[in-house]
Amino acid sequence: MRDSTLRKDAIEIFNASLKAVDPIIAVKKHVSLEGDVLRVGDRGYNLSTYAHIYVVGCGKAAASMSYALEDILQNRIDGGIINVKYGHTKDLKYIKINEAGHPIPDEAGVKGTKELVALLHGLGETDLVIFVISGGGSALLPLPKEGISLEEKQRATEMLLESGASIDEVNALRKHISRVKGGQLARVAYPATSISLLLSDVGGDRMDVIASGPTVPDESTFRDCMSIVERYHLKLPESVMNLLKRGLNGVVEETPKGGDPIFDKTFPLIIGSNIIALKAAEQKAKELGYNTMILSSSIEGETKEVAKVHAALAKEIHATGNPIPKPACIISGGETTVTIKGNGLGGRNQEFVLASALDIAEIGDTVILSCGTDGTDGPTDAAGALADGFTIQRAEKIGIHPQEYLQNNDSYHFFEKLDDLIKTGPTNTNVMDVRLLLVG
Repeated sequence: MRDSTLRKDAIEIFNASLKAVDPIIAVKKHVSLEGDVLRVGDRGYNLSTYAHIYVVGCGKAAASMSYALEDILQNRIDGGIINVKYGHTKDLKYIKINEAGHPIPDEAGVKGTKELVALLHGLGETDLVIFVISGGGSALLPLPKEGISLEEKQRATEMLLESGASIDEVNALRKHISRVKGGQLARVAYPATSISLLLSDVGGDRMDVIASGPTVPDESTFRDCMSIVERYHLKLPESVMNLLKRGLNGVVEETPKGGDPIFDKTFPLIIGSNIIALKAAEQKAKELGYNTMILSSSIEGETKEVAKVHAALAKEIHATGNPIPKPACIISGGETTVTIKGNGLGGRNQEFVLASALDIAEIGDTVILSCGTDGTDGPTDAAGALADGFTIQRAEKIGIHPQEYLQNNDSYHFFEKLDDLIKTGPTNTNVMDVRLLLVG
């Protein structure tokens, strides 16, 4: 037994949210060419005053963003380099694509970042650089500080991701062990004029956190990094700890802060974010006849705890019609975290849906969906999963014990056996997650 209509509606609503944050559409909404004048947001750039135009960047959406820029600027682009996740590509004519590892950085990412930095080195005041930066950019722009190997950076990243640290905390440490993050890429490009087109994958759309803020001032410090290490009792590689201690003592230069002259010729602009996706989902849900509510686009915290709140809302809507009456569609976004204790396969979205399924067991007319807008949830080929009030009953009928799968962080194999994984393939965008709760 399945709530087939609600399931169909949930997928249709999610697809509407994806369409709204398509990177090509987002770029063309904010960037246009009128004669020799490039319009970016509310600014105009006379291209006849620039000797060269380059496009560089990183992230899961960088290829699609670059594709849109090539369509706008054509042969005015003199060259460029972008680092993207494996498989997240487009056919580009003027801009080179380097495919690299995500969420754990690899040698291909280091090679691509070195090429990117080499291109920016030596640019002058008459050059224009357009940065295309999206979610995933932190892992896809790896260039550790001297004395730290890629393997040590990988180990540090893995420890952070598995600790339950927030994305802000992960990025703070990433910035300080990198040569390009936290505003340091803007330092490389200076004195060229630069534009940064940002597709946000962080709550609150903070520019210094998106892809670890390579082209904007950094608010975090070496002291913050040491606090994070202590908070999560991290045993980071010795080289990383030595760097942090040297930074704390003022031996290693801090990341550039607001007021630094390198930012005088930069212009960052957010062209897409989670709230845009959620509003599109809300519009589609209304068209399908649902009463709607957007909870928040900035929900963080432990995935299982966030799941309990959504399940509680489902029960409340059934019991009292609050906070909105049936048929209801509750929409939320953001990026939760999973503290890994098992050795299974899954991601935060699949784990959210499995934890929710346990709490809504045997409640009819209820569906919960959670997916990553990038099309990949954790180290899997699924964007997320979908469950209803009969999911647990169906699982137990075929001998699957959901609690065991949840404890082992093995949500992927749980939903795989029920054919309830949602697979979109690479979407070439990334604005965090979309969660839907439908009550019929």
